Amino acid sequence: MNILALRFNDGSVNLIETPAPTLTPGCVRVRTAYSALSPGTEGGKISTGKQSLLGKAKARPDQVRMVLDMARSMGIKETINKVRSKLDGAQPLGYSLAGVVTEVGEGITDLQPGDLVACGGGGYANHADEVVVPRNLVVKVPEGVGADAAAMTTLGAIAMQGVRLAEPTLGEHAVVIGQGVVGLLASQLLKANGCRVFGADIAPAALDLALKSGSVDAVGRLGEEPVEEAIESFTRGMGADLVLICAATSSNDPVQLAGRIARKRGRVVVVGAVGMDLPRPDYYTKELAFSVSCSYGPGRYDPSYEEGGLDYPHGFVRWTEGRNMEAFLDLAALGKIDPTAVVTHQLPFAEAPAAYEMVHARSEAFGGILLKYPEQESTPVKEVVLRESKPIGDGQIGVGCIGAGSFAQSFLLPPLAKQSGVTLTAISTRTGLTAVDAGQRFGFAKAVDDADAVLADPDTSAVFVATRHDQHGPLVLAALDKGKHIFVEKPLCLTETDLKAIATKATAMQAEGNLPVVQTGFNRRFSAAAAKVRAHFGQDHGPLTMMYRVAAGVIPADHWIQNPDAGGGRIRGEVCHFIDLMQYVCGADPVSVHAAAIAGDNPTAMPEDDVLITLRFADGSVGTVGYFAHAAKSVAKERLEVSGAGRTAVLDNFAAVELMDAKGRKRVRCPGKGQAEEVAAFIEAIRQGQPTLPLESQLATTLATLRALDSLRSGAVEPIKIQEL
Repeated sequence: MNILALRFNDGSVNLIETPAPTLTPGCVRVRTAYSALSPGTEGGKISTGKQSLLGKAKARPDQVRMVLDMARSMGIKETINKVRSKLDGAQPLGYSLAGVVTEVGEGITDLQPGDLVACGGGGYANHADEVVVPRNLVVKVPEGVGADAAAMTTLGAIAMQGVRLAEPTLGEHAVVIGQGVVGLLASQLLKANGCRVFGADIAPAALDLALKSGSVDAVGRLGEEPVEEAIESFTRGMGADLVLICAATSSNDPVQLAGRIARKRGRVVVVGAVGMDLPRPDYYTKELAFSVSCSYGPGRYDPSYEEGGLDYPHGFVRWTEGRNMEAFLDLAALGKIDPTAVVTHQLPFAEAPAAYEMVHARSEAFGGILLKYPEQESTPVKEVVLRESKPIGDGQIGVGCIGAGSFAQSFLLPPLAKQSGVTLTAISTRTGLTAVDAGQRFGFAKAVDDADAVLADPDTSAVFVATRHDQHGPLVLAALDKGKHIFVEKPLCLTETDLKAIATKATAMQAEGNLPVVQTGFNRRFSAAAAKVRAHFGQDHGPLTMMYRVAAGVIPADHWIQNPDAGGGRIRGEVCHFIDLMQYVCGADPVSVHAAAIAGDNPTAMPEDDVLITLRFADGSVGTVGYFAHAAKSVAKERLEVSGAGRTAVLDNFAAVELMDAKGRKRVRCPGKGQAEEVAAFIEAIRQGQPTLPLESQLATTLATLRALDSLRSGAVEPIKIQEL
């Protein structure tokens, strides 16, 4: 299959052949008939990509702040790696299409192959000849609506949500500032609501299209004509009852104009991305209602709705993004709106890059732009060859990869690609695009359509797993079943059920003498800083006291890591790192744990955001992890202080360590968190047939996080007994 992809480093847009996306439960597979470009959103991405680094920084100051925060917590080198990976990687484009269902995932009963559907959602409804989309982002197309019109549905839902917030009534005067695609569709919806609509824009061609398509009743050109006088005449001197701002500009001009032309107690709704420094005199004296519309409607940006399949009750949330999409199509079926009337260009999918170049250069006037896909059915692509395959030689280790997000591309794949005696074989990701892109950049032989294909590959003897956390446990078990060595990014797994299954399977394989190397991505123990700390105390150090302070930073409640099912929360997902490092320093596994959440009145805090976790280890050592999401941003992320046997060591955010004993103190620079070292250790462990990180220790770390959660609920000290697994 082919997918349209953007590279942020230069703004280039290309068609890339990839394996078919993986069909997962709660999703449907769709063969695309038409997809609609979003000249505003997607055109903005292209323009930003074509700018210099300085230009990108000026265009996205919010991203610059994030990078600076990342540098403070992660260090400059790691931040550079992550930013470079983001810029170099290929990103999918598109979020509005129509096509035919070819396959339904587990749990889907109301759609079937052959149904014509409209799909939405960035990262799902991409410009690609085949897509896999969650059920709540898919709606059936009613009779009488063509696939070309249906492809405009997501754009129409954006317009509809803005119109809903404006609450139009019959006979009102509406002004729509910005007559791009969304503005034109919003104008049509307002007319369908019985409003008289005035369209305003700076481009004569946009106004011509607005009139030609019948989307508006009258128009005015901003900056060139006395638009305010025309609007006063249009509204019979009363002013606009409502104003929709569908423009895209950093200027405050649209909201200032809206304040001047709106009647007393009028409504102003922002749909586009504009400056919002509101002029107080107009908005205050007229007592204007001002609101900002959020994309397609309720459910947008909520993973439980969009990906988890949980719908909002009709009685409480009448219009979700999915129901907005349905309503838009119903209006098209009734002839109340005509989405195709605003389409000015229709190109074959193969010519899509030229369409984006036209949008960026504005070489000609345009409104709606549709991409048309070949009508013939295509066989799902299972595999894409990325380089000439060579036989795996003696002493060579064939390594595959499942999942390749930004972390893997920044910290795991670069050192893996540099390992001597390693041949990179097969790589798979959910969408296929990342598999091809990362596979080409790091030297994999082929991109395949799913994890099973990686595990079944005969040239692959070891696998890296860098998927979402909920897939770790099942993939470890699947790799063990295939006899593959496995490196799994932390955590090892999320549930005690998976942990017991891994322990049982590993014990049986160990008894038979054929247990592959299993290594969880606890990189900190492999860092130079950790080695310095451990060496400082020697072999016979006796019990140690360890205090680990982590200024973790806030992760939004709707982030996948905070989802107990997908990410497992912050204790299972990240605190495992710090427990493992303390195990490494003292040389013993944890035997009990007590956890206490910090009570507070912060409405954005999650239960695991601010916790104190105290562990006792088998050698009598005691360690405390203070994990604080709401620490000052200027605080370095990690600080570990260890004392015992007349010695103290302080690990300062993996930049340096300070070592103190009876002879005095010294500070040693040793930057890096050990990602390259852990990759090298995994490969060496395979060669030597001896794991660097004992599986029992990994089981104990994982069980400690599960028992810490138990302790949060019970308030009691919880024992950690891996022998019971």
